[in-house]
Amino acid sequence: MRESITSRTAFVFAGGGSLGAVEVGMLKALVACGVHADFVVGSSVGAINAAYFAGDPSRAGVARLEAVWRSIRRHDVFPIAPFTNLLGLFAWRDYLVNPEALKKLLAHYLPYRRLEEAQIPCHVVATNAIGGGEVCFSSGSAAERLLASAAIPGVFPPVRIAGQYLLDGGIANNTPISTAIELGATRVIVLPTGFSCALDRPPRGALALALHALNLLIARQLVRDAEQFSSAAELVMVPPLCPLAASPFDFSITGKLIDRAAGATTRWLDRNGLQAGNVPGALRPHVDEAVPPHRHHT
Repeated sequence: MRESITSRTAFVFAGGGSLGAVEVGMLKALVACGVHADFVVGSSVGAINAAYFAGDPSRAGVARLEAVWRSIRRHDVFPIAPFTNLLGLFAWRDYLVNPEALKKLLAHYLPYRRLEEAQIPCHVVATNAIGGGEVCFSSGSAAERLLASAAIPGVFPPVRIAGQYLLDGGIANNTPISTAIELGATRVIVLPTGFSCALDRPPRGALALALHALNLLIARQLVRDAEQFSSAAELVMVPPLCPLAASPFDFSITGKLIDRAAGATTRWLDRNGLQAGNVPGALRPHVDEAVPPHRHHT
């Protein structure tokens, strides 16, 4: 059962692989503008961003999160081991990527060990691997619960907590607006990663393609949720980047994504974006062809 809280404003963080860097740029602009959260809710990589931000929801805290994102590379999250991949393909293992690298990353950078130690309440969404139900954690080992929330099916193994096998929170609720409202939010500010609308072809590689497809699902679900819950709370969506040609498997340009998202969000705030309640067009199905010839497919 979720604990009841009296907080009003929630930041809700979506999943999105390496495009989670976009959320950091959004945070920079929001915090600089004096927008604050009473609590945070996140799923998948959004849960990781939410948890780090909850540890220090200040400009200094966001600056440290930004430094982490600028330093990590793909092998820090998705170390590719051909032998392990073969074991997974032949059903000798139920995953393709060893989660130890991500586990070490979380243990090294998170500023606290248990969710309840964060400066503001942090709620992490995962999915029950057997029944498919949503599981929301507000306490307990932060690294363990974040691993569960980010356990992309087939990529990472399920995480067992309290007798439950758990998978990526995106399966049940990738942008947990409904969770934030259930937890007492009267204003929900959504930080979406968006999707790669400006690629000239799908990303190469099974993992890259899987993450891209998952991001398309996230955007579709987010639009539906926004329409469903718009009357239940004041709902504000920070517009994601568009056009966007970076694959969610590409960690080589996270700094550029942060800078671009910070600038775009600042301009949006200057136009009284927090007063708008419409779903950004960049989240609806579309293909953006007006992009420079240089694209990222990694």
